[in-house]
Amino acid sequence: MEIKECSALMFRSNCPSRELLDQIADKWSMMILAVLAEGPLRFNAIRRGLEGITQKALTQTLRKLERNGIVARHVIATSPVAVEYEITDLGRSLVGPFKALYLWTRDHYDEVEKARAAFDARMEERV
Repeated sequence: MEIKECSALMFRSNCPSRELLDQIADKWSMMILAVLAEGPLRFNAIRRGLEGITQKALTQTLRKLERNGIVARHVIATSPVAVEYEITDLGRSLVGPFKALYLWTRDHYDEVEKARAAFDARMEERV
């Protein structure tokens, strides 16, 4: 079934797309893919590129992305053993849409800030 537009039917609790969206469109997943877009990296290099991410959050997100076929994990036979992550072809297909979303946030940030300030002012008036 080809979905050509967004509808409420797509977001029913039993819809598989809902779970997948939850797993690939969270902030850490998007940021990890942005960091890996330049090429394969080891765990700590990814972590250094993502200020504020904890080791636990990075581990969980990488596993989730690997399970969904978005990221591949490669063990490098060195002493000590190293692990490297890279975007799969399937994952690369997300780079364009995520980049578009990032550009939207950058291009509309001032408008969003104005809307937030107006909302906050209205909420303060109610108190």
